Amino acid sequence: MSSNPVAETVASLMPRAKAELTELVAFKSVADFDQYPRSESEGAANWITDALRSEGFQDVALLDTPDGTQSVYGFLPGPEGAKTVLLYAHYDVQPPLDEAAWTTPPFELVELDGRWYGRGSADCKGGVVMHLLALRALKANGGIPVHVKVIVEGSEEQGTGGLERYAEQHPELLTADTIVIGDAGNFRAGIPTVTATLRGMTLVRVQVDTLEGNLHSGQFGGAAPDALAALIRVLDSLRAKDGSTTVDGLAGDSVWDGLQYEDQAFREDAKVLDGVELIGSGTVADRVWARPAVTVLGIDCPPVVGATPSVQAGARALVSLRVPPGVDAVEATKLLEAHIEAHTPWGARVSTERIGQGQAFRADTSSPAYASMAEAMAVAYPGQEMQSAGMGGSIPLCNTLASLYPQTEILLIGLSEPEAQIHAVNESVSPDELERLSVAEALFLQNYAAS
Repeated sequence: MSSNPVAETVASLMPRAKAELTELVAFKSVADFDQYPRSESEGAANWITDALRSEGFQDVALLDTPDGTQSVYGFLPGPEGAKTVLLYAHYDVQPPLDEAAWTTPPFELVELDGRWYGRGSADCKGGVVMHLLALRALKANGGIPVHVKVIVEGSEEQGTGGLERYAEQHPELLTADTIVIGDAGNFRAGIPTVTATLRGMTLVRVQVDTLEGNLHSGQFGGAAPDALAALIRVLDSLRAKDGSTTVDGLAGDSVWDGLQYEDQAFREDAKVLDGVELIGSGTVADRVWARPAVTVLGIDCPPVVGATPSVQAGARALVSLRVPPGVDAVEATKLLEAHIEAHTPWGARVSTERIGQGQAFRADTSSPAYASMAEAMAVAYPGQEMQSAGMGGSIPLCNTLASLYPQTEILLIGLSEPEAQIHAVNESVSPDELERLSVAEALFLQNYAAS
């Protein structure tokens, strides 16, 4: 890339990018204010606000979204008559989980073995820095040829839909000819990838009750209905013997036609233990990009340490269901709730509560914007052609934007390749990927302006 002036500029800006990402990662911006102070998220939002203003953005604002969090907005005018591109990222992060399991402190950016470690480094504070790098590189090489809008969300990881509702209430705010979502990732480091599909998601809390209170297992066990055992039966009913997701009435046999995910590569990426089988049927790509997948995210029950010999009166679980494009998340939620009720044994009382929901997304990869991105990625990644892949995760905002602006092209790129281990301990970002994707985004804006 050294012969390309945009690439040379981005390379010269990488020390600054590392310093800025260090500052951003230091904010413990988990948008669950029962776990982390609101001031941490506000600090990150203010940092981004200052960064946009320093780059000459106008109308920079902290948007108070309906879920009680803040998103950051800014507008940078381009040449008269130019196209408008919206750049998206989010500054909120997942909790670090077990901080003791991290090799490095989760809220410090630490360089180790050629990668930068820290919560949010890839997902998605690195995306914020990627956008800044691309814009700075263009400024240094003839200027920014499009109108640029930036929106940085404050609660994407919580799935509470604050920015989605705000966008619906203020549809004029995020209008654009093309939207670049910087919250996806390459199929593998070094393979330039756009994400063509996202699975939708529904999140349901399940409560099972059987008794007025816990009972002595010696005196009553064997006849008294155990709520925890009933819940386990319900959860087990959501999977077939091979581990495939089985929700009554929900199809699970779709096939992915495109880039494939080899079994061994998946085992290595997922760090599956030796001798443990992968679950489900069909190809890995079928399973993670084209079919529904249920996951039990948590169970409230007595911990092993300190447990008493009791029959449990109540138990609850949080269940996630990912659904592929073509499946309505609202309908899938109804089917999940009906399945849970139908499979609850012994007449136990069961209730479900909807916690979050988002529709699946499918991009039009034949659009002009994708041609501009393919050309840009070929320069940023010499010798590589742009690939299209699916992503098993969900970005509910994509469908909201697609519904609000049906003529707008939406591209998904980002830093969350498999080695990044987003949402897990030891999240990290490849500085090489940050550099190359920043170059690709900058060149895309140039190509798209001229298309």
